[in-house]
Formats: sequence, C-alpha cells, structure tokens
Amino acid sequence: MNLDELLNDLIAPAGDAIPGPAEVAMAMLISIGLNLLIGQLYRKTYKGTRYSQDFVQTLIIIGVVTTILIMVVSGNGAIAFGMFAAFSVIRFRRTLGQSRDLAFVFFAMAIGMVVGAHLYLMACIITVIVGLAIYLLTKTNAYAARRASHMMTMRITNDQDFEELMAPIFEKFTVRTQLLRIASVQAGMMTELRYGLQLKDEVKTSQLLEAVQAATGNNRVVIAPTEQEFDS
Repeated sequence: MNLDELLNDLIAPAGDAIPGPAEVAMAMLISIGLNLLIGQLYRKTYKGTRYSQDFVQTLIIIGVVTTILIMVVSGNGAIAFGMFAAFSVIRFRRTLGQSRDLAFVFFAMAIGMVVGAHLYLMACIITVIVGLAIYLLTKTNAYAARRASHMMTMRITNDQDFEELMAPIFEKFTVRTQLLRIASVQAGMMTELRYGLQLKDEVKTSQLLEAVQAATGNNRVVIAPTEQEFDS
C-alpha cells in the first residue's frame, strides 16, 4: 500500500464505504438476534392486560429495518435526504397501551442504529445493560405508588351539595382526594363529578362504593384503579 492509499483509508475509513452483501447479512443477523432479545424482554416484563403479539413482532421488524436504513444511507447524503423526506409523511396510527411501549420502540430503533453503524460489540453491551435495568426495575416494582390509587366518577342531583355530602365519606375511607372535573349532564338535571382517590390501607373498594351509592341515592358511581398519584 502506497502513501496515497494509506491517506485515503485514514480520511475515508472502511466504515464509511458502501457495505457488501456479506456485511449487510451479518449486520441483519446480529440485529435480529438482539431485537429478539428485546421482544422477549418486553413479553417477560409486561404487566398490563393488552399484550399484543403484533406489537412485539413490530418491535423486531423496526429494529432490523433501522439497521438496513443506517447501512444504506451511510456516506450517501442524497439517499439520506430522500429517505428523510419519505419517512416524514408516515403517520403511525396505533395507540400505544402503555408509556413503556414507546420506550421499547426507541430501544429497538437505537439498537438497530448502533448495529447499522457497524458497532456490533457496543450494540450487544447496550442491549445487555439496558435490558438488565428494565428487568430489575420491573421485578422489584421500583417507584410504585405508595398506596393504590383510584379514579371515581359519580352523579348527584343538582339539589345536593357535593362537598358537604362527600366530606365525611372521604374522611372515613381515603387518605388523599382531588376533585378533577365537574360537569353538568342529563340536560342540566344532574352533576357529574370525577375524583382522584387514594384509599386507606384497610379499606376495600366495595366499601367505598356502597357508601357513595347510599349517600347519592343509588345514582351512577364508577370506581376504577389507576397507577396515577394525585396532588394533595
């Protein structure tokens, strides 16, 4: 190798060259393997009730496609600009069930990008460290709410004072309460209230429901659990 070739290699290293078929295939296999681990991690740590096989498979596909895109646009500004313009018109229609679903999408994309940049060892290290962190956070139930929280929606007639009506019930059954919304319903004949609640440890949801129904004259009451914490 003469001096000119050596300088060219230093200025434009092999990583910036268009990858060959063998390298593309190897990168895709590595990306598939790592994203399969991400999909398995998602399935193992999922705690909701809307688990979707389609979403997990989409995670894997996103990671692999990202790898291909990064390898294709590497060192080619024209292709990169064209892909950016094409993807800017894409709109994702799926509503994610949990906030962590979005984090897994970024996780899969990040691994796909790192593999596409030919940083194979780094991609493996990132997958292991981030995956271990997710697993430990899930299994230890880290940062869980101090008490179970609930959302309560109820209706009362307009001649009832909801503050005076609910004060003794909240004092008996709850630790914290927050009035979230007041609305007029049924052509103005009734008032609908929405509260954020944190129940006392010994209180059962059925006890609160029975007390509220008795106070409101058996009007509509809906109590749903939630992971949200409310301001005092």
